[in-house]
Amino acid sequence: MGVQLTDEMREAFANAVKDGAPVLVASASASGLPDIAYKGSAMVWDKDHLAFWERARGQTMRNLEENGQACLLYRNAQTRVGWKFFGVAEVLQSGELREEIMAKTVAFELDRDPERKGAAVLIRIDRVLQAGQVLMERDD
Repeated sequence: MGVQLTDEMREAFANAVKDGAPVLVASASASGLPDIAYKGSAMVWDKDHLAFWERARGQTMRNLEENGQACLLYRNAQTRVGWKFFGVAEVLQSGELREEIMAKTVAFELDRDPERKGAAVLIRIDRVLQAGQVLMERDD
């Protein structure tokens, strides 16, 4: 089947906060302790990846550094559209890709990180569910 994130997903993520549907990121520590956090900077990066700016440098970042498994949830109650994205995250503390993700991060998130101490997080998506059904799944 393959994973191919869509323009509909890109548009939904781009308007998530404005639409009152901020994206949730679930992560777990190496020992399995779960955590969940809103990420107003979540975006569709390309056809295979989601990304966000991790300005808080808190539990989400620590978890993703220990255990890259992540689940992102987008749900818009008004439009009744929702997806769960499962994949593997990479925390980027420096480098060109970090800078590119930061450059595409929404201003209201970057404004809360004036010294740009945050990290970029890139998540390779392996599976997408919609209404409990597998919508997309990585072949490899």
